[in-house]
Amino acid sequence: MFDFIPVEYYKDVFYYGLGFIVIVAIFHTQILKHDSQKAIGFNIVAGWLLFISVFALIGFRPINGVFIDMTTYAHIFQRYQFGNYNIESDYGFSYFILGCTKIMTVEWFFTICAIIYIVPVFLVSKKWFPNYYFYAFLLFVASMSFYAYGTNGIRNGMATSLFIMALYFYRANTALMIFFFVLAYSFHNSMLLAIAAFIVSFFLTDTKKYYFFYLLAILLSITMGGIWENLFASLGFGDDRFASYLTKSADESRFASTGFRYDFLLYSAAPILLSFNYKYIKGYESVIYTRILNTYIIANGFWVMVIRANFSNRFAYLSWFLMAIVIFYPLLDKQLWNDQFKKLGYIILIYYFFTYFIMYLLR
Repeated sequence: MFDFIPVEYYKDVFYYGLGFIVIVAIFHTQILKHDSQKAIGFNIVAGWLLFISVFALIGFRPINGVFIDMTTYAHIFQRYQFGNYNIESDYGFSYFILGCTKIMTVEWFFTICAIIYIVPVFLVSKKWFPNYYFYAFLLFVASMSFYAYGTNGIRNGMATSLFIMALYFYRANTALMIFFFVLAYSFHNSMLLAIAAFIVSFFLTDTKKYYFFYLLAILLSITMGGIWENLFASLGFGDDRFASYLTKSADESRFASTGFRYDFLLYSAAPILLSFNYKYIKGYESVIYTRILNTYIIANGFWVMVIRANFSNRFAYLSWFLMAIVIFYPLLDKQLWNDQFKKLGYIILIYYFFTYFIMYLLR
């Protein structure tokens, strides 16, 4: 374990270290051509260094209450070790813990959790963009919730990464894609929303209709207030824990956020505005991108409707984990803009700055 880093500085080490990497990345996008051998060589070296650094920091962190839910999972692990368990939901995650208790310590359990969380994101970045996977992976890591769901909301984070692993097998192996979707759901039942949205994207392919739905979701959220939180909670979406996130009082969590969060709405809507530019101004076409985009819009639209809930960040992550893909996929796949590689650097800077702004300046 990385005991030489004081736990109270772990978050700072991650975000300030990430800020340094962002500066280096921007520097390279400004001085190198995207297809030069130096740029491709930098991509390989920097991509692996970033992966190793992120994995080491998250995968070998000490078990400490500063990571909030980490200690809860440690207690669950120890309970399972002594045979004190009753598996009634989230079967995949529950049996995953049970299996780990038979062969490893609780410290290695969290390392395996980090593997499940980080490796799918890295593999997807490498598969889709072999010459630019550093930038793709960097945008994943720079996402506002990446660190939090790697160290705190661990089960939710693993579930979303299993969803991304399903996308890795899109068109390559349908059976494995379905398997990872089911596995994601078995780790966290709330993944049903993202999976259902992805299925819908096969039947309703016109993204303009999704844009209309998103605008409608904003209008309904502004005009009808807390009705939607109570409705979704009463429908029993996901499980009892999820319903409680929509109804708990703000003083029950240090992560609570109240009111209509225009900053979070701007953060969530920016990728959708970019996608409109990609698809309808620049004419970008990609089946997998369109399906991921439509999935993001559905999931995020439902979050917008419950944005006032004190724990709506838990709901938001059901779409936010796809945000980096919505932003970077077209830029790393096709030439859409003049000086696109330089502009990619600006986007990375803005993306990281918003994350820093939320994590530090608004805390």
